[in-house]
Amino acid sequence: MHRIFIQETSLLQRPVVIRDEKAHYLFSVLRCKPGDCLIVTDEKGKSYTAQILTASKKEVTADITGDSVINTESSLNITLIQGLLKGEKMDFVIQKTTELGVNVIIPVITERSQIRETRKLPRWKKIAEEAARQSGRNVIPEIFSPFAFEDIFNFPGLHVKEGIIFWEKGGQRLSAVTSRLRNADRVCLFIGPEGGFSEKEVITALEKGICTATLGNRILRAETASITAVSIMQYALGDLGS
Repeated sequence: MHRIFIQETSLLQRPVVIRDEKAHYLFSVLRCKPGDCLIVTDEKGKSYTAQILTASKKEVTADITGDSVINTESSLNITLIQGLLKGEKMDFVIQKTTELGVNVIIPVITERSQIRETRKLPRWKKIAEEAARQSGRNVIPEIFSPFAFEDIFNFPGLHVKEGIIFWEKGGQRLSAVTSRLRNADRVCLFIGPEGGFSEKEVITALEKGICTATLGNRILRAETASITAVSIMQYALGDLGS
């Protein structure tokens, strides 16, 4: 069954009205027509079953028929703190880690970041929404504008005691880290940009209570490291493969 994300306020009216780009997606891309059923989900992750009443490329109306109780979210809450990547690499990381179930993505500007600013936040949010819809998730990850690395530790709600910074120059074996965190329900993963984190940044993270870990003997591209780290954590502590 197709899923569409809409604002909670849109669910207050009956029938529900879906307009513009999302209506075009339902009508022109998915070829939805009156009588078809879908799942509508608000920004808080509350989902409902609905039946389409009318459909056009500019507006789709639907009747709410009940609650949808299918929960596709992982029991592990993952915050990905990603060194800002150039070009389409950041888009790729956001898309794939959304599919893998991350909850929050915070881009950070580090000493070795090859770009220092970006205006791509609206694009990133759209990519995350599309990936969440495609993978059948109940929620869209929250994505923030880039932070300076030294400011990230003042980020409200960041649980650094369950934080891991991945460093190609060494650290604990990831199996040992996941064993220590086996009862954790949330974790922060720090992945560097092209070139990785500097030694100064790793020392700063250690001083804040974050442990270092390695993904093995081979040096991975930044985007590969992000997907690998999230996958391993979801397998070890979350719901991947369950």
